[in-house]
Amino acid sequence: MECKENNFANIHKKEMRAVQDSMDVLNGKWKIAVISSICYYENRRFSDILKDVGGISNRMLSKELKELEINKLVKRTVIGTQPVIVQYTLTDHGLTLRTIINSLTEWGVAHRKKIIDK
Repeated sequence: MECKENNFANIHKKEMRAVQDSMDVLNGKWKIAVISSICYYENRRFSDILKDVGGISNRMLSKELKELEINKLVKRTVIGTQPVIVQYTLTDHGLTLRTIINSLTEWGVAHRKKIIDK
């Protein structure tokens, strides 16, 4: 019996580590909202994301986008027009978060309904 418990504990530790790894990448007040803003469009400009994510400052949005880029979730493209246009898109890896964003959306709608409708 002890062997089964140890095996379960090891699996649980690995799963918890995977959750922690995910939270390390998506940590913060704004990252999920920034990803959500980009998720539903082929590409988004900085100003579009800023409008979508109410309350975020220019500086914080810039920081969050850089961190998402480092983690290979967001791609930054500079278009050499006059004036220069910068667009953000989700990478193929970033697009894998779409199902999670959709699940969070569904859960949020259901939760809000449960809390408000009682």
